[in-house]
Amino acid sequence: MDAEKRKIIVKEIEHWRRSRLLPEHYCDFLMNLYLDEGIEKQQSLMGVSASALANSNWKIWMVVIAVIAAAALSVLNFNSFGMPMQIGISTLFVVICYVFGYRQKSKSPLASYLLYGLASISLLFIGLYLLDMYEISSASAFVGYVAFCSVVWLINGLAGRMGIFQFCGWIGLIGTYGWLLLRKLDNPGWFALEISWIPVSIVLIWIAWLVHHTNKQAAGVLLLVGGLVWFAPEALTFLVDVDISSRVIQLSFTGKLVSAGIALFLLRKKWVEWVM
Repeated sequence: MDAEKRKIIVKEIEHWRRSRLLPEHYCDFLMNLYLDEGIEKQQSLMGVSASALANSNWKIWMVVIAVIAAAALSVLNFNSFGMPMQIGISTLFVVICYVFGYRQKSKSPLASYLLYGLASISLLFIGLYLLDMYEISSASAFVGYVAFCSVVWLINGLAGRMGIFQFCGWIGLIGTYGWLLLRKLDNPGWFALEISWIPVSIVLIWIAWLVHHTNKQAAGVLLLVGGLVWFAPEALTFLVDVDISSRVIQLSFTGKLVSAGIALFLLRKKWVEWVM
C-alpha cells in the first residue's frame, strides 16, 4: 500500500477515534497496522489530535472562550447568588468534572485522576464554605456533610476503579463513625474502645474476602482499611483524652501488631490472591 493511501486511512482512524465510532483499543490496533516509519503518529491532547486543534473552526474557539468566561464570572460573583443557585452551580461543576474524568480514564489516566481530584476537593470545600457562609455551625452538619462527600468519593472510586478515592471514602466514613462513637462514649476505657472498633475491622476484611473475586482493587482497599481500623483504638488515644494508661496502650498496640503480623504470614497465600 502506498504512502498516500496509508495517510488517508490513518486520518480516517483518527476520525473514528474522535467520534467514538470505535473503541479506543480498536483504533490503537488499526493504527499500529497502518502506521509505519514513514508516517508520524499524530500527537494528541486530552484525546484531541494536533491536526484537529490546528484546523479547528473559529466557532469552536468562541464557544470554549464563552464557557471559560461564564465559569470565571460564576466564581467571581458566587457570593452574590442565592443559595439554590450556588448549590446548582457547584453541583453542575462537580458532576461535569466527574463525567469528563470518567470518560478520560482510558485515554488519559493522569487527566482522569486530576479531574476526579478536582471534583472531589471542590465537593468538600465548596460545601463546607456554604455551611460556614450561612452560619450553619453545628458540628453534626459538618460531620454529616463529610460523610456525604465520603460516600460520593467511594461510589465514584468504585465506578472509575480508582483505589485512592475508594480509600478516601472509607477513611471519611470511618472518621464519621469515630466521631459518633466518641459522642456516645464519655471518657471511654480500653475495653469499650476495643469492642467498638475490632468488629468493624473484621467486617471490612470479611467484605474484602467476599468481593475479591469480582473486584481485586476494591478488595485490596478494604483489606488496607480493615488493617488500619484494627489499630484505631490505640490511634484515638493520641487524639482524645481517655481513661487508659500509656502502658496499657503500648501493650495493646504491640499485641495487635504481633498478631496481625502472624496472621498476615500464615494467610499470605490467601490475601495475596485478593489483591494481586
